[in-house]
Amino acid sequence: MLKATIKSLLSRKLRLVLSALAVVLGVMFVSGSFVLTDTLQRSFTDLFSSAYADVDVSVSPKQEKGKQPEPLTAQAVEDVKSVPGVASAVGNVQGSARAIGKNGKVITTSGAPRFGANWTGNGQEKIRDGRAPQADDEVILGAYLATTGGFKVGDEVSVLTLEPKKTFKVTGVYDYAGGRESLGGELSMAFTEPVAQQLLLGQKDAYSSITATAAQGTSDEALRDAVAAKLGSAYDVKTGETLAKEQADQINEGLKFFNYVLLGFAGIALFVGVFIILNTFSIIVAQRTRELALLRSMGASRGQVISSVVLEALVIGLIASVVGLGAGVGVGALLATIFSSFGGTNLELAGIGVPMTAVISSFAVGMIVTVVAAVMPALRASRIAPVAAMREAATPDRPLTKITVTGALVLAAGGTALGLGFAQASLPLIFGGILVALVGVALLTPVLAKPMVSLIGRLLSWSMPGLLGRRNSSRNPRRTAITAAALMVGISLITGVSVVLTSATKSIEKLASGQLRTDLIISGEGQFDGQPATFQREVLTQVEKTDGVSAAFGWASDGVLQGDDRMFAAAVTDVPAMKSMFALQPKDGEIAPLRDDQIALPEDLATEKGWSVGSTVTLQLAKGEPRTFTVAFVWLKSQVLQGALVLPESAASSFRSNQIGQAFVQVDQGVAAADVQKRVEPLFADNPEITVQDRSAFVKQTTSQFDTVLLMIQILLALAILIAVLGVINTLALSVIERTRELGLLRAIGMRRAQVMRMITVESVVISVFGAVLGLLVGLALGVATVQALKDQGISEIGFPWATMVQYLVVAAVVGVVAAILPAIRAARLNVLDAIAYE
Repeated sequence: MLKATIKSLLSRKLRLVLSALAVVLGVMFVSGSFVLTDTLQRSFTDLFSSAYADVDVSVSPKQEKGKQPEPLTAQAVEDVKSVPGVASAVGNVQGSARAIGKNGKVITTSGAPRFGANWTGNGQEKIRDGRAPQADDEVILGAYLATTGGFKVGDEVSVLTLEPKKTFKVTGVYDYAGGRESLGGELSMAFTEPVAQQLLLGQKDAYSSITATAAQGTSDEALRDAVAAKLGSAYDVKTGETLAKEQADQINEGLKFFNYVLLGFAGIALFVGVFIILNTFSIIVAQRTRELALLRSMGASRGQVISSVVLEALVIGLIASVVGLGAGVGVGALLATIFSSFGGTNLELAGIGVPMTAVISSFAVGMIVTVVAAVMPALRASRIAPVAAMREAATPDRPLTKITVTGALVLAAGGTALGLGFAQASLPLIFGGILVALVGVALLTPVLAKPMVSLIGRLLSWSMPGLLGRRNSSRNPRRTAITAAALMVGISLITGVSVVLTSATKSIEKLASGQLRTDLIISGEGQFDGQPATFQREVLTQVEKTDGVSAAFGWASDGVLQGDDRMFAAAVTDVPAMKSMFALQPKDGEIAPLRDDQIALPEDLATEKGWSVGSTVTLQLAKGEPRTFTVAFVWLKSQVLQGALVLPESAASSFRSNQIGQAFVQVDQGVAAADVQKRVEPLFADNPEITVQDRSAFVKQTTSQFDTVLLMIQILLALAILIAVLGVINTLALSVIERTRELGLLRAIGMRRAQVMRMITVESVVISVFGAVLGLLVGLALGVATVQALKDQGISEIGFPWATMVQYLVVAAVVGVVAAILPAIRAARLNVLDAIAYE
């Protein structure tokens, strides 16, 4: 039996390759994910080890929950210097600093920090060109910033810090050991110490941290303990090795999430692959019915027949796992290389390694998925009576009642899990519900296949080849359903995401045109250090005084703690103006200016917290001790400032930044907003991160990020769709082999080669379009359900991406045409006499 199975495998090399391809792609994604994250983790570990190589002990202010740490004082530096075993101690100043390029725009990165520091000359930085800064208007640039901005010694560079734009003369350029322009793609610069303290920390004689060097014979750990004993418990004292590990661990946590995302898409790819393998083995078993029947008649047991098919699946799974692992290592290495250079990350990669998790997961996933998908056809083959099989009566159409009832129950279970997941905000339940629901739809697909395929096929059956193609695609609903289900999964997920993002865009547009009675919006284009770009309160006062401005208000924002709950808080400059421009209606109390000890909040947050007018609330702001506020008013549920606390303007002094992050302007009646915009924009000439926009431009900028999210998801799900395309090719190729005699007879009675190719193409297009239509319907259902669940989160409108959905249908038709090329050519080239005699 073993020899017969091996000979059967070797005689069907093409089928083996087609079956293995789906698994190869899925395994490639799994192993590539592990290789990528392992390489990046080791690279970041090496990076931070290098960054803290010259740090024996570091002192920083202790971080208290919800509070911004106070800077260190010059006295703290002197205290550290006086500790026995300290060879030297240097105060470090560091904070956000963004250079403005020669085009007038802020130079950005793809996530790497942009910061300024004081030049100490004691770190790893080595002057490559020029000299260190000595005067208040001088700066030395990191080599990567100089290269990116095109700056050289003697140039002038404008910089944004805690203060408005200031211009400095470039006196030098520095790099790191080995001539590296940066450690990890950061854009850095250094000032004289007094200037750095004023611009980056906002006060004199202040430091972010202290670096201490151990005297000869003193270990880092002993020095750490001595410094900690001297300074007391108000400081964090750590060795450089500990700091490097902590930084690397933080990055690795983020990489874990990234890995989970990649593995999620790998799971989708393998899920789609199951349909293809299931279909492949169903067709192969159907084609081998007589062969298996002969084996049974010669004494093979049912168990041996099952073992034969499972063994074939194991061989395919093993080969696919090996190839997929190899391809995954290559893909992981390629992605790591791209990541290291993307956007100037400039990360020096550690050697590409293959972690044991990649090897184990590749073989486990590849072989298990293949065997599981082959078990059902194997069981079906074992139940066929030998005499019936040899009479070619082994594959009659079976009733769809059982699979339809099962599909309905599975779909109901998936819908229930999805509903509970949304209600409990449980991601495992949501993802599990989607997966189970998709399985349920796949089980229901055969009962939908015949009527839907017949209907779709009518559009293409204006000729006899088209009519035959339509009938071929509908005569085996199970096979058509499984093939279409593979395409359905990818398109349904993309469509569901598109519906959610379109609904979010439509909700924002409705909010802007309905509740936002503001003509101009002033906001920052980006963020730095987790804070939005800001401008000074005095500039907002100038905006209020500008000709044509009826009213204007803004807010400084920050996170505040109420117990263990972190909430968004906005310190508003003009509450009555906010009431007017946001169309707020009071629910409890009167909407009026807030005293220094008062707060206000929306109805939904008040209900959640159980607060009402007169309730006292203790909040921990970034600076100072906890403060107690009284609720002054509650406004009716609104889409603006949802879930936010409104604080008096004076509270901004206790925020991390007391500057305005966003402002809103209402123009006088009869005055064009565009005219006022031209008068307001020059007020922000010193802050190129701030833009003044009308409502439509603001909405467009806000929703543009949705397009980026959708594009990323489409790229990642493209693998699932590619596997689905392979499934269509696979099904058609095997179907052509199965129908060899039939095709020979058609050619014998006069069908030309071009007509055979057209027939196969119509069959392929009908299956692909059926899968796309099914995917669109399921995706719409998933999307609408998600939008309904997110109604309380601000997505109040349901929007349908009609243009995108039409594109998916067109793509499905093109996929059908492309998938039919090879099977159609094979069918057209069949020798008529050989085909008629084919067994």
